[in-house]
Amino acid sequence: MKTSLVLFSACVFVLMIFTLVFANPDMLPKHPGYPMGKAVDPVKGQPLANDPGQSNATGEGSLTKAAAFDDTHSKQKLSINEDNQRLIEKPGAGVLPKVQGPNIKIEPPVKEATKVNAAPQ
Repeated sequence: MKTSLVLFSACVFVLMIFTLVFANPDMLPKHPGYPMGKAVDPVKGQPLANDPGQSNATGEGSLTKAAAFDDTHSKQKLSINEDNQRLIEKPGAGVLPKVQGPNIKIEPPVKEATKVNAAPQ
């Protein structure tokens, strides 16, 4: 049992060493770097980045793609409602929209009310 455990550990160790030996850094994706421009440390005057002055490789395209990343699943997909085609103006919450066709006015259910005292005398 002990011998097989030692042999298994040795094989795993050798495989791990092979992965390090045969790793090909050219197969790794190129990193665009961290664009810092010509920023320098105000105290010592040395560059603040490992690659000073390197421009951003992806530019505005990466910002646009990042902003549009969630659009596919967060966008509303409403079905077409035939009644919405008559809308001229939607003023907002609590106010009826203006539509093409007859101007329907909805009156409030109560025009005036009387005040009743809670403790009549």
